[in-house]
Amino acid sequence: MTNWKTPLRGLAPLACLMAGPAFAQEAAEAAEPAVLEAGIAAATDTAFILNTLLFLIGGFLVFWMAAGFAMLEAGLVRSKNVAMQCMKNVALFSLAGIMYYLIGYNLMYPLGNWSIGSDETGGYIGAFGVAVMEAVGIGRDAADDYGYAATSGDFFFQLMFAATTASIVSGTLAERIKLWPFLIFTIVLTGLIYPIQASWKWGGGFLDSQWGFLDFAGSTVVHSVGGWAALAGALVLGARAGKFKDGRVIPMPGSNLALATLGTFILWMGWFGFNGASQLAMGTVGDVADIGRIFANTNAAAAGGAVAALVFTQLLYKKPDITMVLNGALAGLVSITAEPLTPTLGAATLIGAVGGVIVVFAVPMLDRMKIDDVVGAIPVHLFCGIWGTIAVLFTNPDATLAGQIVPIVIVGIFTFVVSLVVWMVLKAVMGIRVGEEAEVTGLDMAELGMEAYPDFTPS
Repeated sequence: MTNWKTPLRGLAPLACLMAGPAFAQEAAEAAEPAVLEAGIAAATDTAFILNTLLFLIGGFLVFWMAAGFAMLEAGLVRSKNVAMQCMKNVALFSLAGIMYYLIGYNLMYPLGNWSIGSDETGGYIGAFGVAVMEAVGIGRDAADDYGYAATSGDFFFQLMFAATTASIVSGTLAERIKLWPFLIFTIVLTGLIYPIQASWKWGGGFLDSQWGFLDFAGSTVVHSVGGWAALAGALVLGARAGKFKDGRVIPMPGSNLALATLGTFILWMGWFGFNGASQLAMGTVGDVADIGRIFANTNAAAAGGAVAALVFTQLLYKKPDITMVLNGALAGLVSITAEPLTPTLGAATLIGAVGGVIVVFAVPMLDRMKIDDVVGAIPVHLFCGIWGTIAVLFTNPDATLAGQIVPIVIVGIFTFVVSLVVWMVLKAVMGIRVGEEAEVTGLDMAELGMEAYPDFTPS
């Protein structure tokens, strides 16, 4: 990188050549502070640039996960509800972007300005206010955090995690929820619920300072929170019409397994940014090596989850189930997210494999409990998020049993109770479920007045 101070590096040897022997050492010594200052500034500039670049690259990879969720859900719902799922995913991401700017970012990262609590005693509620970026064309003296990274890059990266949390809820409640109540819940989730609990760990709040909670990239902070919110919504909303009849579970196959497979691969790819950029630094050799390690472990866990689901569905059902294998891969990814750095490749594979097994058994367990989760998001994100957070104990010596279990319970109770209240208020005020006729017709026509596949769906 070109820097205005870099020519000073040559002053000492030049002075030695031009001056006599008596002055050579004096000239070199006089130049040394300038040389040292230039070197420090260049190194700090480089770290600032690389750290910010990591946030931006990681951020657009996690943004691409929004497409993955949309395609996965579009493939796993029936054809009469595909356009509705696409609409929800575009709308929720857009609302998350606005709400995180208006209130979420400062609630999540108060930088010591806690509304309730403090860094010393433990923070509980962060700061209220809109997110603010650096001025245009700043120099190193004007950067908010010159020794680290651009605030704009950090905001962009963290926003993507808030949107991911809302995407998890969308799939569970598919095929019977009204559009606008869902979007209102998304506003509350991304503007309040998610950033408040995330501040308890990533904002330096009480789970971090008092409990030493470890959650590297969000098995609990992101995925379990989405799962708890989805579970609360599923309980209030109820199952799809005809899903449970005469003690039997009625299969309702998805419309396009090719789309679901594409969505899974997109999510798998985006997860490299999700976990890798959560290293939060790329300014040293050690940081870059760790990012490579995180990428490799993330991939190994996904592979372990997919293979485990493949093998277990073959053993249990005599034929492998592609939907279980897809969710098995996602389960492996969720499972490794709490600690993708410290495991070996073998340990990462096993952690992911356990996640795959959890999905295979949890999906039919929810059916027996008459909880209708259309895409299997609760087993993948909630159950495997809990497992992944506990699995940190096996690979990170800094983790403690209480330090992992207690935050899981606190975050779970907070998210589930608040989400349940919001869903119940929405149900009482405006209703959250479409009518029976609309559900039979499909939400594409009932809610949107258009179909995803008009040439193939009878009017």
